[in-house]
Amino acid sequence: MAEGRLVIGTQRYSSWSLRGWLAVRLAGLDVDVQVVPLAGAGQTTALKTLSPNGCVPYLEHRGAVVWDSLSIAEYCAEHHAFLWPTDPVVRAWARSVAAEMHSGFRAVRSALPMNLGRNRPLATPLGEDVHKDIARINAIWTEGVGRGGPFLCGQGMGNVDAMFAPVVCRFLSYNVPGLSAAAHAYMQAVRHHPLMEAWYTAAAQEPVAWQLDMYESLA
Repeated sequence: MAEGRLVIGTQRYSSWSLRGWLAVRLAGLDVDVQVVPLAGAGQTTALKTLSPNGCVPYLEHRGAVVWDSLSIAEYCAEHHAFLWPTDPVVRAWARSVAAEMHSGFRAVRSALPMNLGRNRPLATPLGEDVHKDIARINAIWTEGVGRGGPFLCGQGMGNVDAMFAPVVCRFLSYNVPGLSAAAHAYMQAVRHHPLMEAWYTAAAQEPVAWQLDMYESLA
């Protein structure tokens, strides 16, 4: 019998769900996964009774109730410390850029919503604020991979990679230009990780009725 549950949103679109799901799976927590189709724009009424803040991801595990992807990542690290680097200097960097991802890059989030069914650039040029976000993300990835790669803090995927995984999805979906060779290598490492392959497969199997025009109709 599972030791809890993880509630996530539509896997085609839900970037925050992907972050929490990756942390839980990397930590090997024994939980059932419940997928709630998202209505978009915060209008998913089913979530109002499923999680304290009415959002996904939401984790119940061994009596603990955890919401918000970064909190879930920290909870998972309490069970499996390898999710953060062992070196305190590298760990400080990883936590800093993970928090930067959690609270920042609003221009990229707005202009390039996650859609795993998309594979083409936007028809309209990206704004200056979006390019600024892209440049900062490119710098983070280039620095992180330079620590030994192929992931941001070495050979294995960890919490910091879970936080940036949806950005990898976005950059691949919209064919974002101007990235370094190291950033491109990082995106491929993340995309082809077995857990990411499983997420993409599950997203492709979701009902067509779950798809939202607000994301599918972007030119």
